[in-house]
Amino acid sequence: MDSLNEVKMRKKELEHRIRGVEPGSIAEELELEEGDVLLSINGQPVRDVFDYRYLTNEEYLTVLIRKKDGEEWELEIEKEYEEDLGISFESGLMDEYRSCRNKCIFCFIDQMPPGMRETLYFKDDDSRLSFLQGNYVTLTNMSEEDLDRIIRYRLEPINISFHTTNPQLRCRMLNNRFAGDVCKKAERLKNAGIEMNGQIVLCRGINDGEELERSIRELKTFLPFLKSVSVVPVGLTKYRDGLYPLKPFTREDAEKVIDCIERWQREIFREQGTHFIHASDEWYLLAGRELPEAGRYDGYLQLENGVGMLRLLREEVQDALEELEDDGREDELSVATGLLAYPCIQELCGMIRERCPGRKIHIYPVENRFFGEQITVSGLITGRDLREQLTGKKLGSRLLLPCNMLREGEDVFLDDVHTSELEKSLQTKIHIVKSSGYDFVSAVIQNTKEGGKA
Repeated sequence: MDSLNEVKMRKKELEHRIRGVEPGSIAEELELEEGDVLLSINGQPVRDVFDYRYLTNEEYLTVLIRKKDGEEWELEIEKEYEEDLGISFESGLMDEYRSCRNKCIFCFIDQMPPGMRETLYFKDDDSRLSFLQGNYVTLTNMSEEDLDRIIRYRLEPINISFHTTNPQLRCRMLNNRFAGDVCKKAERLKNAGIEMNGQIVLCRGINDGEELERSIRELKTFLPFLKSVSVVPVGLTKYRDGLYPLKPFTREDAEKVIDCIERWQREIFREQGTHFIHASDEWYLLAGRELPEAGRYDGYLQLENGVGMLRLLREEVQDALEELEDDGREDELSVATGLLAYPCIQELCGMIRERCPGRKIHIYPVENRFFGEQITVSGLITGRDLREQLTGKKLGSRLLLPCNMLREGEDVFLDDVHTSELEKSLQTKIHIVKSSGYDFVSAVIQNTKEGGKA
C-alpha cells in the first residue's frame, strides 16, 4: 500500500503552476494570474499538455484553480469548441521530460566534448516532443498506456527513429534489449490510422547494404500511414575515445546508398504514387551527384533531416530573383557556411550577383575544428571556429550566418559564444538569416546601413 507521502507527491505532480495569461483571453476574463495552480478539468487530473489540450477542447468546462492565497475556485466555462483558454505553464510539457534509455553506438551526444552547458548533454526520447517539436523518438520507453494516449488524442505525426527493422540488430545498435519491437509498435499506430515519419541513421558496415534493403522493404508495408523515411549518414566527431569504432562513409559508399534508395523510389512510386524513402543531401554532395528535382521530395516532408534543404533553397532563391529588380547599389558583404553547403552557397551567390552585379559577396567555408573534420554541416559550427577562421578576412559591411548555427530562441552558438561577442571580435555586423531562400536573397540585397537581424 502506498504511503501518504507517496500519494501526496503524485498529487503534487498533477498540479500545474500558471506562468502567464494572454491579454484578452478567457483566462484573463476569469481573473486568473501568474502563480495560480491548475488542479483539474471536468473533475479529471491533468497529467501533461496532451491531457490539458484534450480536456480543454470541449465547449463546456469546469476548471478547478487554487489561487495564490490558497483559496480554490471552481470555474464553469462556456466557449467555442477548441478555443484556447490563454494559459501558459512553467513547463511547456506540463511534466518532466523523458530521457533516453538507450546507449546507441552512433549517439551524437556521447561524442560531445566535456565542459559544455549541461542541457546539451540531455538525451530526450519523449514521444510528446515528437508531436510538439518534431523530435525523432525510438519508442523504446513507451508503454502500452503511452500508445493508448497517442491513439486516443490523435498525436500525429509521430516521428520514429527506426534505424533498422532487424530486431536483433536494432537491440545491438541501441544497446537496449527491449529495442527490437519497434515494428510491432508502429503496426499498432498504423492500424489506428496515426500518421508517422521515419528516420534511419546509417552506420557503415552495420545497417547499410542488405540491412538497408531489408529495412526499406519492411517499412514500406506501413504505407500510407508512414509518410516518409529519411536515410542520413552517422555524424562522427573527434571525441570518440572508448566508443564503438564507426567509420566515415566514402564517395563510393554514398553512390551505393543513392543507387539503392533511388531504385526503391522508382518501385514505390509506381505502386503507391509516393517516393517514400529519401536520401539526405549529404549523400548527394559526398557522391558528387546532382540533387534530385523538387518533385522527388514529396512536398519536403523531411527537411529537418536535411532532405531537400538545398534543393528547396535553390528553388526559393530562383523564385525570389525572378521578382527582383536591380537597384544599382554597390555593396560588399560576406557569407559563412559549412563545408557541406559551400558549393551550393557559391552557386546561389553567383545567381544573385548576375542579377545585382553591384553586390560583392565573399563566401567562406568554415572547417569544424571544434567537433572535427568529419562534421561538415553549418548547424554545428561554433562561434570559436567562426572567430578563428574569419579574423582578418574581408567581411564587408556585414557577415551573414544561417539561423541553424544558433541555439533555438537564443543569440548563442553551441559553445556559448554570443553573437555580440563575435561581432566585437570580427569588427563587423552579424546578420542571422532565416532558413528560406527568400530570406537569403533579402539579406544579401538589403540596405547596408540597416543593422540587426535579417
